[in-house]
Amino acid sequence: MVEKDILNIKNLSKTYQTKNNEVKAVDDFNLNLKKGEFIAIVGPSGCGKSTILSILSGIDKDFSGEIIKNDNIKFGYMLQQDALLGWRNILDNSLIGLEIQKNINNETKEYVKNLLNTYGLKDFIYSYPSNLSGGMRQRVALIRTLATKPDIVLLDEPFSALDYQSRLLVSDDVYNILKKEGKSAIIVTHDIAEAISMADRVVILSDRPSHVKKIIDVDFEDKTTPINNRKCKKFNDYYEMIWKEIDHNV
Repeated sequence: MVEKDILNIKNLSKTYQTKNNEVKAVDDFNLNLKKGEFIAIVGPSGCGKSTILSILSGIDKDFSGEIIKNDNIKFGYMLQQDALLGWRNILDNSLIGLEIQKNINNETKEYVKNLLNTYGLKDFIYSYPSNLSGGMRQRVALIRTLATKPDIVLLDEPFSALDYQSRLLVSDDVYNILKKEGKSAIIVTHDIAEAISMADRVVILSDRPSHVKKIIDVDFEDKTTPINNRKCKKFNDYYEMIWKEIDHNV
C-alpha cells in the first residue's frame, strides 16, 4: 500500500531584500513527503537549504508558493546547535517547547520523562548540560523537539558541531529514535554520505536561486541503520551519482 503524502510543497520561492537590490534564494521548489519517510536535502553552500526549513517551520513567513498539509500536521525543528540552557537540568531543557506552548501538565511531563528514559538519558534527567557529551546533548535536543509530538521533524545540519566518530554514532541514534517514534523527517546536510546513509530519498538542489535539480531514490537491499548503510554495495554508486550532480563552488 502506497502511503499518502502528508506534505506537498508547490512552487515555493523566496526573495531577500538587500540594501541595493533583491536576491532570489529559492525559485520554484517542489517536493512531497510521505508518512514515515526520511528525506535529505543536499546542494552547494549558500543555495538556500536552511531557508526552506525556516519557511516550513513557520519562522520565515515571507515567501510565495503553497505548503499543503493536513491541518493537524505539526512540525518540530532541530537546529544546528543544541541550544541547551546551562542553568536548566536536562528534564527542564526538554520541556522548553511545551512551556512555550503552555502545555505542561502531568501527562506531557511524564511523556518527556519516558522519552528520556527510553533513549538512554534516565540517569541524567536532573543533570546539567555541562555534564553531557556532545552526542548526548544532541539526543536531548531531539527529545526536546519530540516533546511537542510533531508529525514532521526538520533537522538543520544537526551533527555539524560533532567530531566524526560522534557524528556517526549520533546519526544512528537520531535515525533510530525517529523511526521508532514513527516520524517523517527532512534533514538538510552538506555531507553526502550522511544523506545517503539516512534518507529514503536525496533531493539535490541547484546553485542559488535553488530549485530541485534531481531526486535520487536510495534503495539498499540490506538497509538497516546509517552506520551499516555505509557498508552497502550500492553506497559508493549513490555517492558518485550525487557528487556529479552538485554544483560545486570553490
